[in-house]
Amino acid sequence: MPELPEVERAARRLSRAALGKTIASVKAIHPALKRKLSPAQSRAVKGKRIDRIERRGKHQLIHLDSGDTLVVHFRMNGDWETGPLFEPFARAVIDLDDGTRISLVDRRALSSITLDKKGSSSLPKLGREASDPSLDAEYLSAALSRKKIAIKPALMDQSVVAGLGNIYAAEALWEAELDPRRPAAKATKAKLTRLIEAIRLVLSPRRRRPGRYTETRGVDRFAVYDREGKPCRRCDGVIERIVQAGRSTYFCPGCQRG
Repeated sequence: MPELPEVERAARRLSRAALGKTIASVKAIHPALKRKLSPAQSRAVKGKRIDRIERRGKHQLIHLDSGDTLVVHFRMNGDWETGPLFEPFARAVIDLDDGTRISLVDRRALSSITLDKKGSSSLPKLGREASDPSLDAEYLSAALSRKKIAIKPALMDQSVVAGLGNIYAAEALWEAELDPRRPAAKATKAKLTRLIEAIRLVLSPRRRRPGRYTETRGVDRFAVYDREGKPCRRCDGVIERIVQAGRSTYFCPGCQRG
């Protein structure tokens, strides 16, 4: 699933292609998207200018001059493609007044586009951004104190930390040398301080430039994710895979003991 770095890059790509331009048409192609963006809603955004594009957690918000907002979520493997050609896996298409075509491409058709009218919001409850400088041990300790689950799935809860998902939660826990099975509510502030530093590290493009999650290139940028059975890069341990909350967790039992 695309997480904060990938969604941020996608939002910036979208901004370069669409900011300040006027929507000529929006068309939901796949039936699943048609259930979320009706023909009437598509007509409502025609002729509206795109004033601002922002990322909130894993969501992209396309703010229009009418005050309405198109809310986009890539889900598992959605992405933007620009160009005049019609993509075979395009699930929705945004045509702009200058001839630019932006396609929401998704092989699994799980992505969504919804329309929030002025003054309303369909966003779920979101915690502080994983990239927010105000994210600190005090906040994280309070947010995790109510969790009766392990720290890895707790970090993936978007109401705790927005934008962090399966991949970067596992990577951050490895960097911080913390056991993903540790009860979330029992993590000390000292350990959480180390974890926050690790989160910032794994999200930093200077340390690990985010690749396209739909590709296999660049997978060696990960220390533990999808490396089951391979040697740990820090100790003599071997990377293991367990299932937590229905998702794969990769970690090194040799050095992640905190």
